[in-house]
Amino acid sequence: MDNQDFSQISPVFFLQTFILELMHACEQEGGDYCESLIERIAKSAGLYFEQTYRDEFRRDGELNRVDYIDLILALKNHIGGNFSLTSVESDTISVVNSRCPFGDGVTNFPELCRMTSSVFGGIAARNFGYAKVEIRKSIAKQEGGCEVCIHTNPTGTADKPGLEYWREQRPQDKQEMAELHSRIEERMRNVWWNKPRQHAAKPAPAIVAKSPAMQKVLQQIEVVAPTKATVLINGETGVGKELIARALHAMSDRGHKPFVAINCGAIPESLIESALFGHEKGAFTGAIEVHQGFFERAEGGTLFLDEVDSLSAAAQTRLLRVLQEGEMERVGGKHTLSVDVRIVSASNRILEHHAEQGSFRQDLFYRLNVVRLWIPPLAQRPEDLPHLVQLILKRLNEKYGKLVQSVSREVMGQIRAYSWPGNVRELENTLERSVLFCKGGELAQLELDNQAIPAPVPTGDWHAHKQRVLDEAEQQYLKKALQCHRGDVRQVAADMSLTTRAVYGKLKKHGISANQFK
Repeated sequence: MDNQDFSQISPVFFLQTFILELMHACEQEGGDYCESLIERIAKSAGLYFEQTYRDEFRRDGELNRVDYIDLILALKNHIGGNFSLTSVESDTISVVNSRCPFGDGVTNFPELCRMTSSVFGGIAARNFGYAKVEIRKSIAKQEGGCEVCIHTNPTGTADKPGLEYWREQRPQDKQEMAELHSRIEERMRNVWWNKPRQHAAKPAPAIVAKSPAMQKVLQQIEVVAPTKATVLINGETGVGKELIARALHAMSDRGHKPFVAINCGAIPESLIESALFGHEKGAFTGAIEVHQGFFERAEGGTLFLDEVDSLSAAAQTRLLRVLQEGEMERVGGKHTLSVDVRIVSASNRILEHHAEQGSFRQDLFYRLNVVRLWIPPLAQRPEDLPHLVQLILKRLNEKYGKLVQSVSREVMGQIRAYSWPGNVRELENTLERSVLFCKGGELAQLELDNQAIPAPVPTGDWHAHKQRVLDEAEQQYLKKALQCHRGDVRQVAADMSLTTRAVYGKLKKHGISANQFK
């Protein structure tokens, strides 16, 4: 849209620009404002479009499927789309689109897809009683086209992403989710501020969960937290695994007891047993007094073991005993101590692969993996980005005395287009660096690492360098293909012209689990 000649501006172009700027302004408000406004406008407009269709074609009563399909396709195509029907199953209608009515500028604002979702969903719910709109592909996310599925039977849609719509007035899932989110954050704040000596200078942790993937995590936390089950949290570096562990602790009946977090990978192997289980005086050279380990400090509460896959074999054996028997001994000790600690562990690797290879005890893996929570990478949480940006800007303003209230459209476009391999941690670091150099109230330039630092010139063995590059490319392709096909290895194998067995071999080689993408 930036290439539009002023003399060629049309009413359509004017309205498209107005809508995009309206969405950007709403985005800066944070919270649920943007989402609720889009949905409200779209539902009201959908009711008007439906009535216009009924008047012209003299349709009374509930629309049948043929009329509904005719209405939604004609509606989008009349305003400049290129929608067509791909399939009609008993409970699902699927349509595709190769041209967005909102033009090229839509790539900066995938929230506009919510308008389509709410229009389609609202009309379907009024006539069929229920609808769940699943946006499988989107031009706004630069996926080459749009694919939208409207599911009209609530049975069997629980595992499908998308927004739900009901004919009758009833508590909406969105409201219930907002209440759950509020409960979790309130409990986390209470736990945080009840320990002023530890956290007085730091803001209370907050979870952003506007995406369906993160909302699913919140629902799992509500179910699992009150139980005694051990939890294994999986996710890429920087997704916020400790934050989820804190939420589990806060929502449990141990919330008033200690939460102790330890990064197992940051402690030398020779010290890990002493750090976890403590030691007696004289247990080794330098042990001049009794030392209480993390287990004793977490008594009655929760012990969070990050990078648990880095534990030594001896530490794994001791940890297994704690989980099985509820007791332990300090290093060099002769007395058995009872332990009442809930274990929450985390890893950015697939622990079962390490168990299969013998580097991690299988029996310990089974004990840790009673319940597994998978935290999606930021690339799979586009709905969370505007809210994360606002939350981070607020914290940075307080930290540095800045007054940066928003980001420009161009910066938000960069944020959406970037893959964020370091996830939320990388986003925080990037915004912090950018805010430091920002002189106004709007952040107009994003200091991305891949732009600020030139790529190093490869040195050393050419064949080794070539293999590393090929491995990285293969790994990235596998992740993108699994994401595209929702974890269906057979479809990935077809894309790569390989056997399913060969693809599974590559996934194992790179430590990738197809289940993460389902």
